[in-house]
Amino acid sequence: MYRKGHYGVSLLVFASVAFVLLALDRGDLAVVTGGAMLWLAMLPDLDHRIPGVPHRGPTHSLAFAALVGAAFGGVGVLLSGVTSGPLTTTAVAGGLSVAALGFGVGALAVVAHLAADALTPAGVNFLWPFSGRTYTLGLWTADNTLANYGLFAVGVFATAAAAYLGVAI
Repeated sequence: MYRKGHYGVSLLVFASVAFVLLALDRGDLAVVTGGAMLWLAMLPDLDHRIPGVPHRGPTHSLAFAALVGAAFGGVGVLLSGVTSGPLTTTAVAGGLSVAALGFGVGALAVVAHLAADALTPAGVNFLWPFSGRTYTLGLWTADNTLANYGLFAVGVFATAAAAYLGVAI
């Protein structure tokens, strides 16, 4: 998928997170989480810029999602010990720690990217380095304009609906 499609799938994945955070009256975390997921939406495609790393190789795997999640979880641990204000407590929403939220955001952002790429015929090797198998639904090519804009529209709609419902509770 292209950038718009990846943003759309990230928003679609984020919609349920936004709903929960807003229902818990943590709009601040919903905004930060949504922004982080959009910021990370294209992270796996850094492989285009790294010599010797094949596209849809290591950066397009669940192992990479876990690595990014662990990095963001580590940042969450640092933030909970250093900052003042709403992140000073270990539990930020419904017993969820800043570290767990950080891990979830990092991992989910990468998983959303992988899910979008799995919609294309080229697919994704989710289980790298344990398997060479590529998984694909093959619904449309990555450059399909209608698919990219359609995914973006669905993601925006899902996020808006989740925000409306989360605030209404």
